[in-house]
Amino acid sequence: MSKTPRIRIPPEVRKYVFQRDRYQCQSCGKTTLVTNLTIDHIIPLARGGQNDISNLYTLCFSCNQQKTDKTDPRFRRHFET
Repeated sequence: MSKTPRIRIPPEVRKYVFQRDRYQCQSCGKTTLVTNLTIDHIIPLARGGQNDISNLYTLCFSCNQQKTDKTDPRFRRHFET
C-alpha cells in the first residue's frame, strides 16, 4: 500500500465538511463553541486513504491527536473488504 501525498485542503472543502458535520467533533461530540475543530482523514493517508471529500471528517484537536495514523473503528466496516 502506498502513501497518498498530502495536499492542502481548500477553504471551501473545509467549510463544506464543517457544515456537513454540524461543526461537531465526530468522535466526542464537542462543538466549535467549546474546542478547536480540525479536518482529518477517516482512512489516514499513511494507510492509503485518499484526499477525497468522503474520506474527510471533523475532529476536535484532542481526538485528532489521539487517533494519530489509525483508522477510526466506527468507520472501518465501510472501508475494509
